Amino acid sequence: MQRLQAAGYEIKPGKYVSCRAPGQERFTRLKTLGADYTEEAIREQIAGKRTRVAKAPKAERRGVNLLIDIENSIKAQQSRGYQQWAKIHNLKQAAKTMNFLTENKIEQYADLLSRIEKITTASEQTGESLKEVEKRLSDMALLIKNVTTYQKTKPLYEAYRKARNKEKYRAEHEQGIILHEAAAKALKAAQIGGKLPSVPALQAEYEKLQAQKESLYADYGKLRKQVQEYDVIKRNIDSILQAEKQPERERQTERG
Repeated sequence: MQRLQAAGYEIKPGKYVSCRAPGQERFTRLKTLGADYTEEAIREQIAGKRTRVAKAPKAERRGVNLLIDIENSIKAQQSRGYQQWAKIHNLKQAAKTMNFLTENKIEQYADLLSRIEKITTASEQTGESLKEVEKRLSDMALLIKNVTTYQKTKPLYEAYRKARNKEKYRAEHEQGIILHEAAAKALKAAQIGGKLPSVPALQAEYEKLQAQKESLYADYGKLRKQVQEYDVIKRNIDSILQAEKQPERERQTERG
């Protein structure tokens, strides 16, 4: 102890000897550093009567079963009293989380993250496909409208072109002529020239796209629901496992 004091350490005697290094805010009980750091052990080491045995490093935890982790966490929380545990998490929610993991055969945290990434990617891809189909439906609806208008007003426009008094004819049929010219301009902009596509064929294709949209919409809804469900499960697991670590951090703070 005198050597520690000479090195600038402040010693606080008592049932459990504590010391504080220069600049350290709180005292540290020597016994919390391990069996080799009790007052008796230190005296034995100085006297050469004790040989410190290095501890084998703890095996790295890989692939720990999530259900076991959660069960251990719940037991640890319950051992500190139900009221304290209830403040941290709802036991019913924990049970639902465990059932979800069992039903979906998820045993490791890495598996959960992988599943979340897979479902999120599928959801995003389905969402993009849905947008593409909706865009094609919008374009198809406009094309059907323009082709229908063009064909319906074509006789009127041909008569206008053959009329001797075009100005008078246009004044009498201005609305139909304007609609025809607008439809022709739109079809040209859409690079549709020559023979116009069949309206029944366009409508049949539109119906197929509509069915595809409904299917994608249903799939997208299911995937979005799964994404939200997995997000809740992950937050539950993080909360449950974090609850077990909290008291340990509090104990470490007290030691410091």
